Amino acid sequence: MSTSSAATGAKEPVDVLVIGAGPSGAVAARYLTEHGFRVVCLEQGDWVNPTEFPGDKPEWELLSLRRWHHDPNVRQGSADYPCEVSESDIHPVMFSGVGGSSLLYGGHWMRLLPSDFRTATLDGVGDDWPFTYEDLAPYYDRIDAQVGAAGVEGDPAYPPGWVPPLPPHPIGKIGKRAARGMNKLNWHWWPAVNAIASQRHGNLAQCARIGSCETGCPQGAKASFDLTHWPIALRQGAELVTGARVRQIHTDRRGLAAGAVYIDRDGAEHFQPADVVIVAANGVGTPRLLLLSDSAQHPDGLANSSGMVGKRLMLHPNAEVTGIYDEDMDSWLGPAGQSIYSLEFYESDTSRDFVRGAKWQVMPTGGPLRALSLHGDAGFDQRWGAPVHDHMRSTLGRALQWGINSEDLPEESNTVTLDKTLTDSDGIPSPKIHYAISENTRRLLRFNLDRAHEAHQAAGAVRTIETPLWSDQPGHLLGTARMGHDPATSVVDEYGRAHDVPNLFVVDGSVFPTGGAVNPTATISAVALRSVEHLVQHARGQEVPR
Repeated sequence: MSTSSAATGAKEPVDVLVIGAGPSGAVAARYLTEHGFRVVCLEQGDWVNPTEFPGDKPEWELLSLRRWHHDPNVRQGSADYPCEVSESDIHPVMFSGVGGSSLLYGGHWMRLLPSDFRTATLDGVGDDWPFTYEDLAPYYDRIDAQVGAAGVEGDPAYPPGWVPPLPPHPIGKIGKRAARGMNKLNWHWWPAVNAIASQRHGNLAQCARIGSCETGCPQGAKASFDLTHWPIALRQGAELVTGARVRQIHTDRRGLAAGAVYIDRDGAEHFQPADVVIVAANGVGTPRLLLLSDSAQHPDGLANSSGMVGKRLMLHPNAEVTGIYDEDMDSWLGPAGQSIYSLEFYESDTSRDFVRGAKWQVMPTGGPLRALSLHGDAGFDQRWGAPVHDHMRSTLGRALQWGINSEDLPEESNTVTLDKTLTDSDGIPSPKIHYAISENTRRLLRFNLDRAHEAHQAAGAVRTIETPLWSDQPGHLLGTARMGHDPATSVVDEYGRAHDVPNLFVVDGSVFPTGGAVNPTATISAVALRSVEHLVQHARGQEVPR
């Protein structure tokens, strides 16, 4: 077992270098070490002790506005890099640390539907994946067991046969009230699946329903990958180097990946050689690093002969409608991920003026600051004194949110490039995000927002409040190093191996050809497991630098 800071002296070559310690990097490191490979992982962030999270502290909502904010441009931590977002409708969000953004995710644990793998065939949009739901299902099953997914089997929206390893969480008063409205409308809903332990599971404690999942779990019940995967990888012999900001992947004279240059917290530069390099830096960090790693053999960036690195960014625009009700529903209780979800409007319908769809989820509305924020459009005289108390009495604990996670189709105009002036604290160029919500997505969101108002009204809401777009949510970073069979139109093959660099793999959400409309971490993890299993099975024929 080995974990260290970056300044560790001379670096011996290893079998596999993993860049990024988030979900996909953790899955890769665990599987590879379990099969006897010597692995080093470079992570620019640090370990976070669950006791540091703000959720069990009285001022937790205030703390979430800065240090524990999901947007690195707001958080401005030492491990973060800024993103240039002046030309983006949505600000990408992420977290640098062991476990990556799983530290702050809501734990929504959803699989893509079979149709998501065949959008070109079924709907004439996007691209078909190079494999099917049925191909990925066994890997979903294995990852579900590792994270302790809690839910109820039998959802008719999914293929039969899946059984979550843990029993479900209670859907609570908010779930029951929302379900009442969905039943009245005869619309689909199902008790939610969460990567949050409903009973003790491995290193995970039982959920205490604190309700602050999206600012970190103080209980240690949410399946962040620092708890579910890294302890096992470290016990098997992996070395995890924290405080290590990777500047460039080096290639040898044949154009093979030879290792990576990184900078430690003291500003010293190191080189870690490896036979195989795996990039797991998310849908923004991965294209950034590949573009930074240009060379004589790869003048347009590493693995970028197709010109597709950094293109087709998908961010899952989110909207929501909050309903205020005439009863106390304890709507601060967790899990804060989702109590029930709906796939009623997930699939394409030719009667609508858009293609594809959205996934809905009922979420609690948090504490007093969130309750007051729902009245942000009130007049000046309604935001001080006695009216504030009236707003609090009418809203706190009496509201529920139907969140809408939309599918956005891949477009080459939505990009991650290198900014010409903005840099991180080590002087490395920052990513520039260009992202415009398409007209199809805007129509999709409008349709679903209108239906969410109807769902609240059917459930008896006395008032509904709409957020037509979350500009800094949800942190689903997909599509910028897409997989495919054709090297002219894709960056990696179906196992994440770069077409141009046969010992370079990408295993994060950047490989997604399309994004679906569900939360992607389950799929990211399953795809990563499939990729590294294939790497192990074919290791004897793997090209390596000499």
